[in-house]
Amino acid sequence: MNGENTATTPQVPAPQNYAIPFAIVIAGLAIAGAIYFSDTKKDSSQVVTAQTNSEVEPVTSADHIVGNPNAKVVIVEYSDLECPYCKFFHPTMQRIMDEYGKDGKVAWVYRHLVVIPQHTKAPHEAEATECANKLGGNVKFWEYINKVFEITTGNNQLDPAELPKIAKTIGLDTAAFNKCLDGGEMKAFVDNSLKKNSVFSQNGTPFSVILVDKKPVDSIQGAQPYEVVKAQIEAALK
Repeated sequence: MNGENTATTPQVPAPQNYAIPFAIVIAGLAIAGAIYFSDTKKDSSQVVTAQTNSEVEPVTSADHIVGNPNAKVVIVEYSDLECPYCKFFHPTMQRIMDEYGKDGKVAWVYRHLVVIPQHTKAPHEAEATECANKLGGNVKFWEYINKVFEITTGNNQLDPAELPKIAKTIGLDTAAFNKCLDGGEMKAFVDNSLKKNSVFSQNGTPFSVILVDKKPVDSIQGAQPYEVVKAQIEAALK
């Protein structure tokens, strides 16, 4: 289309290039609809209600946390291991922590939440992460969960046979891990966690609450891109 016309070549109206305008439309829709990048949708007023009613349980030493527990800003994420949007959001939070976690400004808490009924494998996978935590502490919990999100495609597609393989990959005793998981040692813990966190099920997954000085001030709905989350954090830090 950018080539020169010669005198011997009749000028034919060039076909319109819809690729760029279409890309702009798609990008606009992606930005405008970012709030929908979760496994369910909700009205934004529900988030405000959840916050003002103090339904976010205080962060304690029992939580799975990356970063300084006393950080000014703490992001509490409610997530489903079989949620493809959670898989997409996980690297975003890893990037956030690489930037803000090292100097103690921001901490990240992970809490289990299963919203979509067809994610029947998610609770068992959550048990696997808790077995990893039982055997190797918080560090192994995060290594395990990182690996799950790395290999799963979401929507109940992860083969259960991969769970002990992940344990072995991150250096856990496979026999002890299988004993914990197959014996259902962490089932009651996970079931209780899911019950407590179900108050946020209307918001879909991933759903994150931003705490500033331990008080909820904002939320992150769905798998928001890094730039959006970064802007929210910058506002929270001021």
